[in-house]
Amino acid sequence: MNAIAQRLTAIRKLMVRANYDALVIPRADEYLGEYIPAHNERLRWICGFTGSAGMVIVLRDKAAIFVDGRYTVQVRREVCGDLFEYHHLIEEPHARWLTQELPAGARVICDPRMHSLRWYRDTGKTLTSAQLELIADIDNLVDRCWLDRPAPRVRPALLLAQRYTGESCGSKRERIATAVAEQGCDAALIFAPDSVSWLLNIRGTDLPQLPVVQSFAMLQATGEVTVFVDPGRIPEGFAGHVGEGVEVLPESDAAAVLSTYQGRKILTDTQGANAWTQLVLERGGATLMAGEDPVLIPRACKNSVELAGTRHAHIRDAVAEICFLAWLDAEVAAGRLHDEAVLSDKLFSFRERGEHFHECSFDTISAAGANAAMCHYNHLNAEPATLQMDTAYLLDSGGQYTDGTTDITRTVAIGDPGADIRRMFTLVLKGHIALDRARFPKGTTGTQLDVLARQFLWREGFDYDHGTGHGVGVFLSVHEAPQRICKAHSGVALRPGMIISNEPGYYRDGAYGMRCENLLVVRESQPGTDETPMLEFEAITLVPFDTRLLDVELLSAVELAWIDAYHQRVATTIGPLLQGSAKDWLIQATRTVSA
Repeated sequence: MNAIAQRLTAIRKLMVRANYDALVIPRADEYLGEYIPAHNERLRWICGFTGSAGMVIVLRDKAAIFVDGRYTVQVRREVCGDLFEYHHLIEEPHARWLTQELPAGARVICDPRMHSLRWYRDTGKTLTSAQLELIADIDNLVDRCWLDRPAPRVRPALLLAQRYTGESCGSKRERIATAVAEQGCDAALIFAPDSVSWLLNIRGTDLPQLPVVQSFAMLQATGEVTVFVDPGRIPEGFAGHVGEGVEVLPESDAAAVLSTYQGRKILTDTQGANAWTQLVLERGGATLMAGEDPVLIPRACKNSVELAGTRHAHIRDAVAEICFLAWLDAEVAAGRLHDEAVLSDKLFSFRERGEHFHECSFDTISAAGANAAMCHYNHLNAEPATLQMDTAYLLDSGGQYTDGTTDITRTVAIGDPGADIRRMFTLVLKGHIALDRARFPKGTTGTQLDVLARQFLWREGFDYDHGTGHGVGVFLSVHEAPQRICKAHSGVALRPGMIISNEPGYYRDGAYGMRCENLLVVRESQPGTDETPMLEFEAITLVPFDTRLLDVELLSAVELAWIDAYHQRVATTIGPLLQGSAKDWLIQATRTVSA
């Protein structure tokens, strides 16, 4: 019996003992973040899946894993089909699946720390309608079976100076507290660790690639804040850094403190905060006022200091990426075809030379040939593939710098990839250009813009099963809420100062994959003759696209002019910072294509 089967057996023994019929295990921890420390990788422990989103449900006689469209290929490679059924997270909702699999009276167990309150209530309603019972219990069954579970990593936080943040902690707390009071609330649950980190001008070192301090807080409408955090994460000088009105308590005190808000109105994000904190508040007599995390929009709309910093970070990042691409072309020309791991490490070696660099902003997606068909492929989870001639190579990577967070994808020709790949790449780039050139009135959401990036693929009967754009922080999460560009409904309007990605792609299972990604800043359009005030995008990623992948016949004069103008901007900005072969490579990579 292999390790996964043994773990399922151990879980089922506890389920039988407690009279549970189903156990829900999300890819989440108590902070509900995308990035999870090793000691909280419960989903990976139970099934071996390494993706960033998914859910496993264990029944007494079977188990199933639910993933979204990004992972439909990957999940079959990583998760044993003899032990788990495969289901689509969106098209086959897990709650509905439970109602079809379980008899009336069955009991479904979940850890309320690992789910949002909205999920808990919606799922409970669905199960109740089928005469099933959803039970919340923080005595996590996986933790009880995971005997060699790693210890949490606890290190002191970094105090981020105002020359990087542009605003003091006291000013932020006052500004957010005023907004809380204006909503008629006495306090707000600030749950997301990146919200707490932004509010206090601190950054963490406990999570790989995500520089947040694992914590949550209660912000009073008067500006005082209580932070629940491991004391080992509080560095020397913290009190002076944040100013008066900040109380620090261990997370073990949270239940007792949250139970003291009887009769008070608490602003809570039912989707972003876990069910446990809100249920404790509610049971203590507090009135939950459902709303958005009041930090989200202020954090998303970067100030002038943050934007200046992130532009500088992107320039340094572009130098690293261009040096890598120049090196890669030289290696291919010399007949040295490296594997995905070597390529990823080489890029890192260029990036780490940059000033203020800390670490990657996510695991580099270094995908050769058919591996690129898995849009979130990770060479660390398999035997790295070696580049092959006459294919395409996808490289999605980014860095965390003290003054900014980067995320860029480039698809590179290895030899002559052929007419089919050039055609598909050109259709993807056409969508990228259309979105980059968009002008739109204030109040426009990313959902309304998403079709611009997909239109050329749709006309030919193609699509991609992921969002077109996600928000990005400044020395914070590379996937920042609430701004996004996607087919799914988003009621969040794009606002000046927001940073968002532009990354349409195409993936052919077993053959190839491609993506074109820049980061954009939303800004007010230059005053002109517009009757309605308009917004537009400014690309802050400055790396050439591989023109060897273009089918020029498919490009309009406007699109060709955009490529030339973008490449001229790259050459003018980055060229003076390069020397030798990298500078020569950039000259060739940015030569005019419209002539």
